[in-house]
Amino acid sequence: MINNNTKIVATMGPACLSKDTLTEMIKAGVNVCRLNFSHADHKTHLETIRLIKEINQELNVHTAILADLQGPKIRIGNIAEGSILKDNTEFVITTKECDGDGSKAHINYQQFPKDVKVGEKILINDGKLQIEVVDTNKKDTVVSKVIHGGELSSNKGVNLPNTAISQPCLTTKDLKDLEFILTQPIEWIGLSFVRSAQDILELKRHIEKENHNARVIAKIEKPQAIKNLNSIIDVTDAVMIARGDLGVEIPMQKVPVIQKKIAKQCLEKAKPVIVATQMLESMTESVTPTRAEVNDVANSVMDGADAVMLSGETSVGAFPLQAVETMSKIITNVEQEFSSTRSYELKETHGDRFISDAICYHSCKLAEQVSAKAIITMTHSGYNAIEISSHRPPCKIYAFTNNHAILNTLSLVWGVTGFYYDNETGTDETVADTKRILKGIGLLKKDDLVLNVASMPIKEKGMTNMMRLSYLK
Repeated sequence: MINNNTKIVATMGPACLSKDTLTEMIKAGVNVCRLNFSHADHKTHLETIRLIKEINQELNVHTAILADLQGPKIRIGNIAEGSILKDNTEFVITTKECDGDGSKAHINYQQFPKDVKVGEKILINDGKLQIEVVDTNKKDTVVSKVIHGGELSSNKGVNLPNTAISQPCLTTKDLKDLEFILTQPIEWIGLSFVRSAQDILELKRHIEKENHNARVIAKIEKPQAIKNLNSIIDVTDAVMIARGDLGVEIPMQKVPVIQKKIAKQCLEKAKPVIVATQMLESMTESVTPTRAEVNDVANSVMDGADAVMLSGETSVGAFPLQAVETMSKIITNVEQEFSSTRSYELKETHGDRFISDAICYHSCKLAEQVSAKAIITMTHSGYNAIEISSHRPPCKIYAFTNNHAILNTLSLVWGVTGFYYDNETGTDETVADTKRILKGIGLLKKDDLVLNVASMPIKEKGMTNMMRLSYLK
């Protein structure tokens, strides 16, 4: 099995749903399987979940599942084949059902005529077509002028970069999908088109109501999310930099710097961060990536991403396994050649988690000073493993827990490998046990220097308050 620090998220789809293909992909380095709720029905997703759990048991691995909600994705309806939008012509958008063409189209968003204002830009098909609002009757019809035309086909996405959208973050479809998701053993839920911290808190309320322990990933793809980034990062459990829609909604040249800023802020706040969209796009049809794509994946690893994501490459591409192998090779090479971003800042100097945070921080600092081979954590909530990971120590992090759900959750987190362990006899026995287990499977050897981090007494599952440095016997 591949043991890179930076994790790989792969999107599930028809291209990778045979058991053999998915097994090989997980062996090649997939740590998280993404279910895209913009596509496929609940029955298909249910079969995929069962397949992932089956492979996990057979390979004795802890591949996590990320359920990605569609969110308020605005689309135009059916368009006659061969329809062209011509520059400087009038184009009408209506909420009334109709067959569209080069002069008119139906939109699936009922509030659209009320939300848009004269002069605002409307982007269709990832910004390939650009139109501007000329007039709205505030009821069901918007008249626009074509600024940059071209071919228009059915069901294309619509972006409104200047418009304050009144649509809730969780749509009717999302709530139905969420109802299904919260009956399943799923570790992460992605929330699309997040605009504010309130969006995250609303999703968390739904999760808590069902007594589920799924954690939330805020997908950053709206200008409003960039504006409210600090408060969003504070309340979410992880972040995804969804560069597809983000690069349409804001000027595309700003995305690389924003990516670096978000990654840095997530590291500072100990929140895992995923870089997503078009990472190895050409591998959807080609067995090799472009050199620019290789650079993109490498730069994301150097930015300190916890995970990099494959979308169409694995869900509908011709070479799903090769895409994972390629990404894995890039990560391995970068991690061997490039020392990852150290983040040695003590995050809290007071507050509930101060002692835990101080132990985690100093364990990383000490690991670097003494060239320790590993930091071994005992955890029930996963907190200390995520906190230690955020400092990006120069050694492996091995997390031992008796909480099965957390084992899979940690598969998204940089540098962490999880192990199931259910023995709470006492601190000394546990420290000796974890070292013996890691030595037994060949991850550590005699005379390796390691740090153990845990809470004492172990039975209480309290906050981290103990750090021990020792050699392996």
